[in-house]
Amino acid sequence: MSDKKNASLSVLDLAPIPQGATARDAFHTSLAMAQQAEKLGFNRYWLAEHHNMTGIASAATSVLIGYLAANTNTLKLGSGGVMLPNHAPLVIAEQFGTLESLYPGRIDLGLGRAPGSDQRTMMALRRHMSGHIDNFPADVEEIVGWFDAEPGKAPAVQPVPGLGLKIPVWLLGSSLYSAQLAAKLGLPFAFASHFAPDMLFQALHLYRENFKPSARLAQPHAMVCVNVVAADSERDARFLFTSMQQQFVNLRRGQPGPLPAPVENMDNLWSPSEQYGVQQALSMSIVGDLDKVRHGLSALMRETQADEIMVNGQIFDKEARLRSFALTMEAYRSL
Repeated sequence: MSDKKNASLSVLDLAPIPQGATARDAFHTSLAMAQQAEKLGFNRYWLAEHHNMTGIASAATSVLIGYLAANTNTLKLGSGGVMLPNHAPLVIAEQFGTLESLYPGRIDLGLGRAPGSDQRTMMALRRHMSGHIDNFPADVEEIVGWFDAEPGKAPAVQPVPGLGLKIPVWLLGSSLYSAQLAAKLGLPFAFASHFAPDMLFQALHLYRENFKPSARLAQPHAMVCVNVVAADSERDARFLFTSMQQQFVNLRRGQPGPLPAPVENMDNLWSPSEQYGVQQALSMSIVGDLDKVRHGLSALMRETQADEIMVNGQIFDKEARLRSFALTMEAYRSL
């Protein structure tokens, strides 16, 4: 058990589309996941923006958040994240202002700097707009400024709704850039170690050492995202995990597609170099039975001293996916 009080536990959902399924099926699974997460006591439920990927259904992130919020009662919902270079900041402020107005106190806005897609798709998203990742710090400050505006001090351009709604804003990252920016702006920070673990500890150190208190946050607040695949036996968990491994092999080959069905053996499906690369990318994964997940979560909290842990699980079968998250919460509660 960690020396620090247990970090809260949350869910990251990419709304995966398994082979043979549709986006509609993925949305229904996400709703079942969100309703279970609320029942089990998960802290947050975030959805991630991706585009031009036939295996991920959460491209219209704010729309999907609204669907889940309308069919839950207390669960905090948010973006993990919205890729801000793809959008005009005013539109994002309006979208999340609308969500916050409909579901007050339940909405988070997590912002990322990467496009979440390939270059051609990014051009299709922003076509004639001048958005660029170099504008990211100013765009973040503009959104925070709108959300924190005081009554009677409306700027010439304002999000309606959104102005003055104090919506929580997080910065997300898989490198050092957003860690440093979150520290400078006094915002909470989430690290995407579920697919890019290499700089996790360096990013957490930079964020904590350079944090400047703000009106929003008095001290650093860090979240770490990892993959968790839990089952009743370690063998079953390893079997389920092969779907995610295959998905990463396909991504590295430039052939993204629906989430593959699990297989008994990966040996014939990847080369030695692909195996090394995928295992490195997915090294922050806890895969096993209840006891192994318990020990994995405990070690993660102890080593990172994270304030929050977020878990992702790309699992082919809906019932196995629900079972995995239920076991993960059971393991967490036993710490």
